[in-house]
Amino acid sequence: FRDALERARELVREAFEDTGEGLRCARHLSLIEDALIRTLYTYVVRYIHPAPAGAANQIVVAAVGGYGRGTLAPGSDIDLLFLLPGQNPTWSNKVIESILYTLWDLRQKVGHSTRSIEECVRYALEDMTVRTALLEARLILGDEALFEDMRTRFDREVVSNTPAEFVAAKLAERDARIVKAGKSRYLVEPNVKDGKGGLRDLNTLFWISKYVYRVREASELVEAGLFSRKEYRLFCRCEEFLWRVRCHLHFVTGRPEERLSFDQQRLISERLGYVGRAGLYGVERFMKHYFLIAKEVGDLTAIVCAALEERQAKPSPMLDRFFGRIWRRRETVANKDFAIENARITVADPATFARDPVNLIRLFAIADESGLAIHPDAMRLVTLSLTRIDAEMRSDPEANRLFLSILSSRNSPEIVLRLMNQAGVLGRFIPDFGRIVALMQFNMYHSYTVDEHLIRAVGILADIESGRSVIEHKLAQEVLPELVDRRVLYVALFLHDIAKGRIEDHSLAGVAVARKICPRLGLSPEETESVAWLIENHLVMSDTAQRRDLSDRRTIETFSALVGTLDRLNMLFILTVCDIRAVGPGVWNGWKAELLRTLYWETESALGGEQSTVARDRRVTEAREELRAALPSWTKHDFDAYAARHQPPYWLKVDLTHKIRHANLLNMSEVELPGPTVDILTDETRGITELTIIAPDHPRLLSTIAGACAAAAADIVDAQIFTTTDGLALDMVYVTRALGRDEDELRRAGRIALAIERALKGEIRLSEMVAARSQGDAPAAETFEVEPEVVIDNALSSRMTVIEVAGLDRRGLLFELTALLSQLHLNIGSAHIATFGEKAADVFYVTDLNGEKITDGVRRDTIRDALLSAFAAPATRRLDGQGQRRGEGL
Repeated sequence: FRDALERARELVREAFEDTGEGLRCARHLSLIEDALIRTLYTYVVRYIHPAPAGAANQIVVAAVGGYGRGTLAPGSDIDLLFLLPGQNPTWSNKVIESILYTLWDLRQKVGHSTRSIEECVRYALEDMTVRTALLEARLILGDEALFEDMRTRFDREVVSNTPAEFVAAKLAERDARIVKAGKSRYLVEPNVKDGKGGLRDLNTLFWISKYVYRVREASELVEAGLFSRKEYRLFCRCEEFLWRVRCHLHFVTGRPEERLSFDQQRLISERLGYVGRAGLYGVERFMKHYFLIAKEVGDLTAIVCAALEERQAKPSPMLDRFFGRIWRRRETVANKDFAIENARITVADPATFARDPVNLIRLFAIADESGLAIHPDAMRLVTLSLTRIDAEMRSDPEANRLFLSILSSRNSPEIVLRLMNQAGVLGRFIPDFGRIVALMQFNMYHSYTVDEHLIRAVGILADIESGRSVIEHKLAQEVLPELVDRRVLYVALFLHDIAKGRIEDHSLAGVAVARKICPRLGLSPEETESVAWLIENHLVMSDTAQRRDLSDRRTIETFSALVGTLDRLNMLFILTVCDIRAVGPGVWNGWKAELLRTLYWETESALGGEQSTVARDRRVTEAREELRAALPSWTKHDFDAYAARHQPPYWLKVDLTHKIRHANLLNMSEVELPGPTVDILTDETRGITELTIIAPDHPRLLSTIAGACAAAAADIVDAQIFTTTDGLALDMVYVTRALGRDEDELRRAGRIALAIERALKGEIRLSEMVAARSQGDAPAAETFEVEPEVVIDNALSSRMTVIEVAGLDRRGLLFELTALLSQLHLNIGSAHIATFGEKAADVFYVTDLNGEKITDGVRRDTIRDALLSAFAAPATRRLDGQGQRRGEGL
């Protein structure tokens, strides 16, 4: 049996890899399982437990669940129902037991139940999972009359009386499943089975349709009037693509893996024949196709909902019970082409869009103004009318005016824009946007496709303007009313990444797109140039805040010269906040907010003519007063003594919550610091664990901390480094959270803290431990490619040489880089540690041992080559050089 099973599965795999037909593969695997079970049954009743007279065909073995649909993925479970007639239970149970033990010995994952017809009906009424499984029951072997009797009673006693209950339960189950897998269908590592737009969504559509329309095959849904033939073909195309991907995923991983992770995306894209083209990697083209399929699954969901809703008006008692008696009314709106039905906007007649194609935009504008949802029937007609959005319609002034009103709405532009995108209107009306629909960026930093990122960014801006995000973005909300033209900001935010996926730099290419689109939308030449400037520079403020020393006057002077005016500063600040927030969960944090605020205030003062030193002193004073108010139990003498321990960069860069925590820690450290202290704080929302290290400062402290984290298998994603006036280091290191439960993560963080403390005391040899730990890590280079780069610049700082290092991140990289700088006899004045997914982007402000910049060209080349070697050489290289004293910190 094992040899036959393995050979048959291998033949199916070979056929699948030859033809690439996913559904055919799944059906063949199901047929193999059917044949195995039938042969097993024959063997058992012939040689193990011969059947009593008249009982040979009494047992029914039926496939249920996914197996009942006649499809099996390579790693799927097998769900069986053993249906008993109520006689010869001893013999029946022996047969079932023999079949199950043999299947288990064959390493089959079997879910099973043994029931009578009465039990099937009773359990189906009590349990929605049982009901769903029986809905797809399929006879494998046994008494066909008994099986049909069960199906008839199930249909009559369960299905016919409970359509409303079943549909409500399945939709609620779908919502819960999507929340668990990730609400957006555009998450860049989607779950092929359970994610939004995945196979389970198609299954749910069929279950509901089967329950309500009483059909047994998906093809019957055309005859029932649910799908047109074109929509049914779309259903089949989506199902085939998702099955193809799922079968590849199971075969490649050798397990029932459902998450399409980055490492699997590249492998499967190659198997499916996707190659790079027009600025996109082959894997990005594959994932764009995947997300477009997920979008089409969403379209099918809307079609099913619309069709079911429409049926409520027809004289069908069953559907009346399903929907209940809902009051339907039809009202006219100001525009005669539209009406309100059941509190939703719909078209007045099927010719609405043919009569005036601008209505394809007007529908969404009315929805935005009224706050009413759009009727599914209207959305379905929109998708059928997309060809009416042509060059003439795109140049229509009224259509563009309506679109700009939606984009810059004070209501909920994110919701309406997403509806427009799902319907296909957005990509047709703005063709450049259509190019980035469902486009993923193959990196670990961005959590959403480009189109979803842009729509979310607009939504965040609307939330800030409306006051819904006032706590998190107080400064942004304060400066928004000061903008000369808020529409410029909304358009710039909507277009800032619209040129992603092209060969040229997306910021520069985006400028050309903006200069083409903005006049069409009705923006003036001055407004168009403002939008273009924001797009060209949309990364500058974030990069400056996170990767430059904000206490260096040259940094502020350079940034102020680029910005030029307060209005541009305000717009760029708000755009940067929205852009970072829309990247993905956990990317925005209090530290980045504080850095951006500091850069904003410094630049505002410089643009206003105020001396930067005066402005800085004023903000330091304000920060000290804010902390003083938060520590009412401290005496004035104690607080003044404590405040004097911090240098200006600390007051400007750290948020109040952390300042309070640090005050309590450092206050205790004055009398209770026998050695290094590590404080732990978990943050489940951001997916990180924060370690605050207080220790006497010394030259190799940063390198030692980085090495201890690497040795403890902790990946550093961010760091803030400060030194007090009395020689203590106050370093905040953020490591990736590894465990779900806080108590588990705290225990892990305790082990990391112990490693740091032991390393600072010199009790462990870091280079050997890091090398040993790194040898067991899977090389990220197998999945991602990041070209290493080292830039050495003497113009960015008036006092120090700035070294920018970028490349593929890995455990122990920061330890190796800082150790190399020590070996090169460089004094690290400040370090700015940043990780963008798989990319490390670290900046070090350094001098030589005499406190001078590195001006010698040969030495700069030596430094560059040494740092590049950290990416070329294995992580096992020995590092034990001597470092130099750090400066004020990050």
